[in-house]
Amino acid sequence: MEFPILLIVIIVLALIFDYINGFHDAANSIATIVSTKVLTPFQAVLWAALWNFAAFFIAAYIIGEFKIGNTIAKTVNENFITLEVIFSGLVAAIAWNLLTWWFGIPSSSSHTLIGGFLGAALMHAFMMDYHDVAAAQPGLGFWDTCKEAFSQVTQQSVVKFDKVIPIFLFIFMAPIIGMVISIIITLIIVHLYKRSNPHKADKSFKRLQLGSSALFSLGHGLNDAQKVMGIIGAALIYYHVEMLKDPVYLGIPAAGRFDYFAEHYLWVPLVSFLAIGLGTMSGGWKIIKTMGTKITKVTSLEGVSAETAGAITLFITDHFGIPVSTTHTITGSIIGVGLTKRVSAVRWGITVSLLWAWVLTIPISAIVAGITYLLVTFLS
Repeated sequence: MEFPILLIVIIVLALIFDYINGFHDAANSIATIVSTKVLTPFQAVLWAALWNFAAFFIAAYIIGEFKIGNTIAKTVNENFITLEVIFSGLVAAIAWNLLTWWFGIPSSSSHTLIGGFLGAALMHAFMMDYHDVAAAQPGLGFWDTCKEAFSQVTQQSVVKFDKVIPIFLFIFMAPIIGMVISIIITLIIVHLYKRSNPHKADKSFKRLQLGSSALFSLGHGLNDAQKVMGIIGAALIYYHVEMLKDPVYLGIPAAGRFDYFAEHYLWVPLVSFLAIGLGTMSGGWKIIKTMGTKITKVTSLEGVSAETAGAITLFITDHFGIPVSTTHTITGSIIGVGLTKRVSAVRWGITVSLLWAWVLTIPISAIVAGITYLLVTFLS
Protein backbone atom coordinates (compact mmCIF):
# COMPACT_ATOMS: atom_id res chain seq x y z
CA MET A 1 0.00 0.00 0.00
CA GLU A 2 1.47 3.35 -1.04
CA PHE A 3 0.57 6.37 1.07
CA PRO A 4 0.04 9.81 -0.52
CA ILE A 5 2.99 12.18 -0.02
CA LEU A 6 0.95 14.51 2.22
CA LEU A 7 0.00 11.59 4.48
CA ILE A 8 3.67 10.61 4.81
CA VAL A 9 4.55 14.24 5.59
CA ILE A 10 1.84 14.30 8.28
CA ILE A 11 3.16 11.11 9.90
CA VAL A 12 6.72 12.49 9.89
CA LEU A 13 5.59 15.89 11.23
CA ALA A 14 3.51 14.22 13.94
CA LEU A 15 6.51 12.22 15.11
CA ILE A 16 8.66 15.37 15.02
CA PHE A 17 6.01 17.06 17.17
CA ASP A 18 6.10 14.03 19.49
CA TYR A 19 9.88 14.33 19.78
CA ILE A 20 9.60 18.09 20.46
CA ASN A 21 6.89 17.34 23.01
CA GLY A 22 9.35 15.03 24.76
CA PHE A 23 12.11 17.58 25.19
CA HIS A 24 9.60 20.40 25.78
CA ASP A 25 7.98 18.40 28.59
CA ALA A 26 11.12 16.69 29.90
CA ALA A 27 11.11 19.15 32.79
CA ASN A 28 7.72 17.88 33.94
CA SER A 29 9.16 14.45 34.67
CA ILE A 30 12.59 15.38 35.98
CA ALA A 31 12.45 18.92 37.41
CA THR A 32 11.94 17.88 41.04
CA ILE A 33 14.32 14.91 40.91
CA VAL A 34 17.05 17.17 39.49
CA SER A 35 16.40 20.10 41.83
CA THR A 36 16.65 17.74 44.85
CA LYS A 37 19.91 16.29 43.39
CA VAL A 38 18.63 12.70 43.47
CA LEU A 39 19.88 12.29 39.88
CA THR A 40 22.02 14.39 37.58
CA PRO A 41 20.12 15.96 34.66
CA PHE A 42 21.58 13.37 32.26
CA GLN A 43 20.63 10.43 34.49
CA ALA A 44 17.19 11.92 35.03
CA VAL A 45 16.32 12.28 31.34
CA LEU A 46 17.42 8.69 30.68
CA TRP A 47 15.27 7.50 33.59
CA ALA A 48 12.25 9.49 32.41
CA ALA A 49 12.68 8.40 28.77
CA LEU A 50 12.75 4.73 29.80
CA TRP A 51 9.38 5.03 31.55
CA ASN A 52 7.90 7.18 28.78
CA PHE A 53 8.49 4.30 26.38
CA ALA A 54 7.47 1.62 28.89
CA ALA A 55 4.02 3.25 28.92
CA PHE A 56 3.41 1.74 25.47
CA PHE A 57 3.41 -1.78 26.89
CA ILE A 58 1.09 -0.72 29.72
CA ALA A 59 -1.40 0.81 27.28
CA ALA A 60 -1.21 -1.92 24.64
CA TYR A 61 -1.03 -5.07 26.75
CA ILE A 62 -2.36 -4.24 30.22
CA ILE A 63 -4.97 -1.49 29.68
CA GLY A 64 -5.63 -2.88 26.20
CA GLU A 65 -6.80 0.35 24.57
CA PHE A 66 -5.75 3.91 23.77
CA LYS A 67 -8.56 6.06 25.16
CA ILE A 68 -6.79 9.41 24.94
CA GLY A 69 -5.75 8.82 21.33
CA ASN A 70 -9.37 7.99 20.55
CA THR A 71 -10.54 11.24 22.19
CA ILE A 72 -8.05 13.36 20.22
CA ALA A 73 -9.04 11.75 16.91
CA LYS A 74 -12.69 12.59 17.63
CA THR A 75 -12.41 16.21 18.79
CA VAL A 76 -13.37 17.26 15.25
CA ASN A 77 -16.38 16.06 13.27
CA GLU A 78 -15.02 13.53 10.75
CA ASN A 79 -16.86 15.37 7.94
CA PHE A 80 -14.44 18.28 8.37
CA ILE A 81 -11.20 16.32 8.63
CA THR A 82 -8.86 16.36 5.65
CA LEU A 83 -5.13 15.79 5.29
CA GLU A 84 -4.68 19.54 4.76
CA VAL A 85 -6.50 20.24 8.04
CA ILE A 86 -4.29 17.83 9.97
CA PHE A 87 -1.12 19.14 8.31
CA SER A 88 -2.01 22.76 9.16
CA GLY A 89 -2.80 21.86 12.77
CA LEU A 90 0.57 20.12 13.16
CA VAL A 91 2.52 23.04 11.68
CA ALA A 92 0.83 25.45 14.11
CA ALA A 93 1.45 23.12 17.07
CA ILE A 94 5.14 22.71 16.24
CA ALA A 95 5.60 26.47 15.80
CA TRP A 96 4.00 27.32 19.16
CA ASN A 97 5.85 24.50 20.95
CA LEU A 98 9.24 25.68 19.67
CA LEU A 99 8.44 29.31 20.51
CA THR A 100 7.47 28.54 24.11
CA TRP A 101 10.44 26.19 24.51
CA TRP A 102 12.82 28.89 23.27
CA PHE A 103 11.51 31.38 25.85
CA GLY A 104 11.41 28.75 28.61
CA ILE A 105 7.62 28.93 29.03
CA PRO A 106 6.17 25.59 30.24
CA SER A 107 3.04 25.71 28.08
CA SER A 108 1.00 22.64 27.18
CA SER A 109 2.07 20.65 24.12
CA SER A 110 -1.23 18.79 24.41
CA HIS A 111 -3.42 21.86 24.15
CA THR A 112 -1.21 23.22 21.37
CA LEU A 113 -1.98 20.14 19.30
CA ILE A 114 -5.70 20.23 20.09
CA GLY A 115 -5.92 23.97 19.36
CA GLY A 116 -4.17 23.51 16.03
CA PHE A 117 -6.48 20.67 15.00
CA LEU A 118 -9.62 22.63 15.94
CA GLY A 119 -8.46 25.88 14.31
CA ALA A 120 -7.59 24.24 10.99
CA ALA A 121 -10.89 22.31 10.91
CA LEU A 122 -12.91 25.46 11.63
CA MET A 123 -11.10 27.36 8.87
CA HIS A 124 -11.73 24.45 6.49
CA ALA A 125 -15.45 24.54 7.31
CA PHE A 126 -15.52 28.33 6.92
CA MET A 127 -13.85 28.23 3.50
CA MET A 128 -16.24 25.54 2.24
CA ASP A 129 -19.22 27.60 3.40
CA TYR A 130 -17.73 30.79 1.98
CA HIS A 131 -17.47 29.24 -1.49
CA ASP A 132 -20.99 27.77 -1.21
CA VAL A 133 -22.46 31.15 -0.21
CA ALA A 134 -20.52 32.99 -2.92
CA ALA A 135 -21.79 30.52 -5.55
CA ALA A 136 -25.39 30.66 -4.32
CA GLN A 137 -25.49 34.45 -3.81
CA PRO A 138 -22.95 36.03 -6.20
CA GLY A 139 -24.32 39.51 -5.52
CA LEU A 140 -23.20 39.55 -1.89
CA GLY A 141 -20.20 41.64 -0.93
CA PHE A 142 -17.08 40.12 0.67
CA TRP A 143 -17.99 40.91 4.27
CA ASP A 144 -21.61 39.84 3.90
CA THR A 145 -20.44 36.55 2.39
CA CYS A 146 -18.04 36.06 5.32
CA LYS A 147 -20.83 36.82 7.77
CA GLU A 148 -23.17 34.31 6.15
CA ALA A 149 -20.42 31.67 5.97
CA PHE A 150 -19.57 32.20 9.65
CA SER A 151 -23.23 31.81 10.53
CA GLN A 152 -23.33 28.47 8.73
CA VAL A 153 -20.16 27.24 10.49
CA THR A 154 -21.77 27.82 13.89
CA GLN A 155 -24.61 25.49 12.90
CA GLN A 156 -22.50 22.62 11.55
CA SER A 157 -21.08 20.94 14.68
CA VAL A 158 -17.52 21.13 13.38
CA VAL A 159 -16.21 20.74 16.93
CA LYS A 160 -17.38 17.77 18.98
CA PHE A 161 -18.11 19.57 22.23
CA ASP A 162 -18.74 16.36 24.18
CA LYS A 163 -15.02 15.65 23.66
CA VAL A 164 -13.68 19.20 23.77
CA ILE A 165 -15.49 20.61 26.84
CA PRO A 166 -13.87 18.13 29.28
CA ILE A 167 -10.47 19.00 27.75
CA PHE A 168 -11.10 22.72 28.37
CA LEU A 169 -12.34 22.09 31.91
CA PHE A 170 -9.27 20.06 32.78
CA ILE A 171 -6.99 22.98 31.86
CA PHE A 172 -8.03 24.13 35.33
CA MET A 173 -9.16 20.88 36.95
CA ALA A 174 -5.93 18.90 36.37
CA PRO A 175 -3.67 21.32 38.32
CA ILE A 176 -6.31 21.68 41.05
CA ILE A 177 -6.62 17.89 41.42
CA GLY A 178 -2.82 17.57 41.44
CA MET A 179 -2.57 20.34 44.04
CA VAL A 180 -5.16 18.81 46.37
CA ILE A 181 -3.66 15.31 46.13
CA SER A 182 -0.13 16.64 46.75
CA ILE A 183 -1.29 18.55 49.82
CA ILE A 184 -2.93 15.39 51.22
CA ILE A 185 0.12 13.21 50.48
CA THR A 186 2.53 15.77 51.96
CA LEU A 187 0.50 16.11 55.17
CA ILE A 188 0.28 12.31 55.53
CA ILE A 189 4.05 11.88 54.99
CA VAL A 190 4.90 14.69 57.42
CA HIS A 191 2.67 13.08 60.05
CA LEU A 192 4.17 9.60 59.54
CA TYR A 193 7.78 10.82 59.65
CA LYS A 194 7.51 13.55 62.27
CA ARG A 195 9.59 11.56 64.80
CA SER A 196 12.13 10.25 62.28
CA ASN A 197 15.77 11.27 62.05
CA PRO A 198 15.79 14.05 59.41
CA HIS A 199 18.95 12.76 57.70
CA LYS A 200 17.68 9.16 57.45
CA ALA A 201 14.25 10.35 56.34
CA ASP A 202 15.80 12.48 53.58
CA LYS A 203 17.80 9.48 52.31
CA SER A 204 14.58 7.42 52.23
CA PHE A 205 12.73 10.09 50.29
CA LYS A 206 15.53 10.37 47.75
CA ARG A 207 15.18 6.65 47.06
CA LEU A 208 11.40 6.98 46.91
CA GLN A 209 11.77 9.79 44.39
CA LEU A 210 13.13 7.32 41.87
CA GLY A 211 9.81 5.47 42.11
CA SER A 212 7.60 8.57 42.12
CA SER A 213 9.39 10.12 39.12
CA ALA A 214 9.10 6.79 37.25
CA LEU A 215 5.36 6.77 37.93
CA PHE A 216 4.99 10.32 36.68
CA SER A 217 7.04 9.58 33.55
CA LEU A 218 4.84 6.56 32.94
CA GLY A 219 1.76 8.80 33.20
CA HIS A 220 3.42 11.36 30.93
CA GLY A 221 4.03 8.72 28.26
CA LEU A 222 0.49 7.32 28.57
CA ASN A 223 -1.01 10.78 28.24
CA ASP A 224 1.13 12.61 25.70
CA ALA A 225 2.24 9.94 23.23
CA GLN A 226 -1.39 8.98 22.62
CA LYS A 227 -2.22 12.49 21.43
CA VAL A 228 0.13 12.19 18.48
CA MET A 229 -1.15 8.68 17.88
CA GLY A 230 -4.66 10.16 17.76
CA ILE A 231 -3.66 12.71 15.11
CA ILE A 232 -1.94 10.07 12.96
CA GLY A 233 -4.99 7.84 13.47
CA ALA A 234 -7.33 10.59 12.24
CA ALA A 235 -5.18 10.97 9.10
CA LEU A 236 -5.02 7.24 8.36
CA ILE A 237 -8.74 6.76 8.98
CA TYR A 238 -9.46 9.66 6.57
CA TYR A 239 -7.17 8.01 4.03
CA HIS A 240 -8.97 4.65 4.25
CA VAL A 241 -12.51 6.08 4.35
CA GLU A 242 -12.37 9.07 2.00
CA MET A 243 -9.50 8.32 -0.37
CA LEU A 244 -9.41 4.52 -0.66
CA LYS A 245 -13.12 4.02 0.05
CA ASP A 246 -11.90 0.95 1.95
CA PRO A 247 -14.93 -1.36 2.40
CA VAL A 248 -13.54 -2.64 5.70
CA TYR A 249 -13.42 0.83 7.26
CA LEU A 250 -16.68 1.88 5.61
CA GLY A 251 -18.33 -1.15 7.17
CA ILE A 252 -17.25 -0.16 10.68
CA PRO A 253 -19.33 2.46 12.55
CA ALA A 254 -17.42 5.74 12.93
CA ALA A 255 -17.18 5.23 16.70
CA GLY A 256 -15.31 1.95 16.26
CA ARG A 257 -12.84 2.91 13.52
CA PHE A 258 -10.12 4.18 15.84
CA ASP A 259 -9.98 0.93 17.80
CA TYR A 260 -9.72 -1.00 14.52
CA PHE A 261 -6.93 1.34 13.37
CA ALA A 262 -5.02 0.89 16.66
CA GLU A 263 -5.22 -2.88 16.32
CA HIS A 264 -4.04 -2.99 12.70
CA TYR A 265 -1.50 -0.16 12.82
CA LEU A 266 0.25 -1.13 16.06
CA TRP A 267 3.47 0.43 14.75
CA VAL A 268 1.84 3.88 15.12
CA PRO A 269 1.53 3.79 18.93
CA LEU A 270 4.90 2.04 19.14
CA VAL A 271 6.78 4.80 17.28
CA SER A 272 4.70 7.49 19.04
CA PHE A 273 5.84 6.29 22.47
CA LEU A 274 9.39 5.81 21.19
CA ALA A 275 9.54 9.35 19.76
CA ILE A 276 8.44 10.99 22.99
CA GLY A 277 10.99 8.93 24.90
CA LEU A 278 13.78 10.06 22.55
CA GLY A 279 12.60 13.65 22.91
CA THR A 280 12.71 13.39 26.69
CA MET A 281 16.31 12.18 26.43
CA SER A 282 17.13 15.45 24.65
CA GLY A 283 15.92 17.37 27.69
CA GLY A 284 14.54 20.86 28.11
CA TRP A 285 16.94 22.68 30.39
CA LYS A 286 15.37 26.15 30.23
CA ILE A 287 11.99 24.85 31.39
CA ILE A 288 13.53 22.66 34.11
CA LYS A 289 14.75 25.78 35.90
CA THR A 290 11.22 27.25 35.98
CA MET A 291 9.53 24.01 37.04
CA GLY A 292 12.13 22.89 39.58
CA THR A 293 13.07 26.06 41.41
CA LYS A 294 11.21 29.20 40.32
CA ILE A 295 7.70 28.14 41.39
CA THR A 296 8.80 26.97 44.86
CA LYS A 297 11.87 25.32 46.39
CA VAL A 298 11.32 21.56 46.55
CA THR A 299 12.83 19.05 49.02
CA SER A 300 13.02 15.31 48.34
CA LEU A 301 9.94 14.72 50.53
CA GLU A 302 8.01 17.30 48.55
CA GLY A 303 9.36 15.87 45.30
CA VAL A 304 7.87 12.47 46.19
CA SER A 305 4.55 14.14 47.03
CA ALA A 306 4.41 16.26 43.86
CA GLU A 307 5.39 13.46 41.48
CA THR A 308 3.07 10.91 43.10
CA ALA A 309 0.18 13.38 43.03
CA GLY A 310 0.90 14.19 39.39
CA ALA A 311 1.08 10.50 38.48
CA ILE A 312 -2.22 9.72 40.24
CA THR A 313 -3.91 12.62 38.41
CA LEU A 314 -2.60 11.40 35.03
CA PHE A 315 -3.70 7.81 35.70
CA ILE A 316 -7.19 9.02 36.62
CA THR A 317 -7.54 11.15 33.49
CA ASP A 318 -6.15 8.36 31.30
CA HIS A 319 -8.76 6.00 32.74
CA PHE A 320 -11.52 8.40 31.66
CA GLY A 321 -9.86 9.18 28.31
CA ILE A 322 -9.45 12.91 29.04
CA PRO A 323 -6.30 14.43 27.51
CA VAL A 324 -4.68 16.75 30.05
CA SER A 325 -1.51 18.75 30.21
CA THR A 326 1.30 17.09 32.15
CA THR A 327 2.74 20.60 32.52
CA HIS A 328 -0.42 21.84 34.23
CA THR A 329 -0.64 18.71 36.37
CA ILE A 330 2.89 18.79 37.80
CA THR A 331 2.74 22.57 38.26
CA GLY A 332 -0.41 22.20 40.38
CA SER A 333 1.25 19.41 42.36
CA ILE A 334 4.38 21.52 43.03
CA ILE A 335 2.17 24.45 44.12
CA GLY A 336 0.37 22.05 46.50
CA VAL A 337 3.58 21.08 48.31
CA GLY A 338 4.52 24.75 48.53
CA LEU A 339 1.18 25.57 50.14
CA THR A 340 1.78 23.02 52.91
CA LYS A 341 4.64 25.26 54.10
CA ARG A 342 2.96 28.64 53.70
CA VAL A 343 1.13 30.55 51.00
CA SER A 344 4.11 32.85 50.44
CA ALA A 345 6.33 29.83 49.64
CA VAL A 346 4.71 29.79 46.20
CA ARG A 347 6.00 32.44 43.83
CA TRP A 348 2.64 33.60 42.57
CA GLY A 349 4.09 35.98 39.97
CA ILE A 350 5.62 33.03 38.10
CA THR A 351 2.41 31.01 38.57
CA VAL A 352 0.19 33.76 37.11
CA SER A 353 2.52 34.02 34.09
CA LEU A 354 2.20 30.27 33.55
CA LEU A 355 -1.59 30.50 33.80
CA TRP A 356 -1.72 33.12 31.05
CA ALA A 357 0.44 30.90 28.81
CA TRP A 358 -1.95 27.99 29.43
CA VAL A 359 -5.10 29.99 28.69
CA LEU A 360 -3.69 31.50 25.49
CA THR A 361 -2.24 28.26 24.07
CA ILE A 362 -5.42 26.85 22.46
CA PRO A 363 -6.70 30.08 20.86
CA ILE A 364 -3.24 31.12 19.56
CA SER A 365 -2.60 27.64 18.14
CA ALA A 366 -6.06 27.69 16.54
CA ILE A 367 -5.43 31.07 14.90
CA VAL A 368 -2.00 30.03 13.59
CA ALA A 369 -3.47 26.77 12.27
CA GLY A 370 -6.30 28.64 10.53
CA ILE A 371 -3.83 30.97 8.80
CA THR A 372 -1.63 27.99 7.88
CA TYR A 373 -4.63 26.23 6.36
CA LEU A 374 -5.37 29.30 4.21
CA LEU A 375 -1.78 29.34 2.98
CA VAL A 376 -1.78 25.61 2.27
CA THR A 377 -5.01 25.75 0.26
CA PHE A 378 -3.86 28.90 -1.58
CA LEU A 379 -0.52 27.33 -2.55
CA SER A 380 -2.12 24.05 -3.59
